[in-house]
Amino acid sequence: MTLTQIFVLAFLQGITEFLPVSSSAHLIFPSQILGWPDQGLAFDVAVHIGTLLAVIIYYFADLVKITFAVLRSLVERKNTPESRIGWFIVIATIPAGLCGFLFESQISSVARSIHVIAYTTIGFGLLLGLASYINRKFCWNNVVNMDERSDSLRKMTLTQAVIIGFVQALALIPGTSRSGITLTAGLFLGMRPESAARFSFLLSIPVILASGLLEGIKIVQYPELNAAPLEIFVGVFISFITALIVIHCFLKFISKSGMAVFVIYRLLLGSLLLYLIH
Repeated sequence: MTLTQIFVLAFLQGITEFLPVSSSAHLIFPSQILGWPDQGLAFDVAVHIGTLLAVIIYYFADLVKITFAVLRSLVERKNTPESRIGWFIVIATIPAGLCGFLFESQISSVARSIHVIAYTTIGFGLLLGLASYINRKFCWNNVVNMDERSDSLRKMTLTQAVIIGFVQALALIPGTSRSGITLTAGLFLGMRPESAARFSFLLSIPVILASGLLEGIKIVQYPELNAAPLEIFVGVFISFITALIVIHCFLKFISKSGMAVFVIYRLLLGSLLLYLIH
């Protein structure tokens, strides 16, 4: 890959990993549409490591609190809002992990079809729009107490976590968007957009970590999948910086403007893909 290709792909990963627009779909586009060579498994792992570092650093203080709360709950048998969030992250990670293990070959072949990406981009975009409309109109329009508005993550239930966990498994299909589908589920379940996004970001940590470890094993087993050190370094750095900025800006944006811009983007993008392939 040229430096331009490395920069563009790492930037795409960083900017789309935590937006409800599907990072995996965007990483497929250059090879499918622009004729660029496939970036390869090692580079995919590198840019995902960059986004993983971004979310860990952004939520580092929260992660420390949640980790100690979970450990304390094991010793003292006493739950707090922070320990419940930690256990909910663990529980919600299980369905996606099992589905990824069971259906890896199907996902990596048939599901990477650009036709699939186009239809899932449009379909789940419409679903996100519906969830946002219902959430805004029926859940939070009449709530004026800001403490109550911002507390839906601390009041999250086990049922909500389980549903979000099962829904997250759909993100194994390219074009769905892991952050998009978990955010959609959270909105349907009545969570504030900021709280649903925060849980989605925290939930991404074990998912990205597990995926990176599995793909890393493949790279060790098949050295021909390795990328040049420069590609790895630039990919990690660019995706890290971009993702860090996106997380911060996205949380501020959705608290004021909602999901409309992302729904419109997905509809336009999916329509463009259908036009290009027909």
